[in-house]
Amino acid sequence: MPFIKVYIHFVWSTKNRVPYLDSKELRLKVWTHMHDNAKKKGIFIDFVNGYSDHCHCLVSLIMDQTIMDVMKLIKGESSFWINKHGLTKYKFEWQDEYYAVSVSESSIERVRNYIKNQEEHHRKKTFQEEEDDLIVKHGFEKYSS
Repeated sequence: MPFIKVYIHFVWSTKNRVPYLDSKELRLKVWTHMHDNAKKKGIFIDFVNGYSDHCHCLVSLIMDQTIMDVMKLIKGESSFWINKHGLTKYKFEWQDEYYAVSVSESSIERVRNYIKNQEEHHRKKTFQEEEDDLIVKHGFEKYSS
């Protein structure tokens, strides 16, 4: 049996960054559902949180999970669930794009705290500013389509 511990910090936004998740209560409901549903599908979400227009998720992958498959399951099922239960005024959608960066064992607690403090963090910084910081910090290049 292989022993694997690979943590990935995922970040993705709502379609066109519409602030669908406009209350703390709604966000908590969505994050709790994401966590519980992922667990049923064998996906280990270590921590999930976000703000009105985006989500952060720290996931530990197992040997047969791919980044793409995990994202499809988490994003696809959660948007279906949100719409099925009429939790937003308009049809809810996640943006297709997402960020995924590996997290070393020594940084897990720092990343958890960063994700945990999204409400406070976004009193000072917009998601666009956060995204720009992620692009620079992790050496991503932004391409025009």
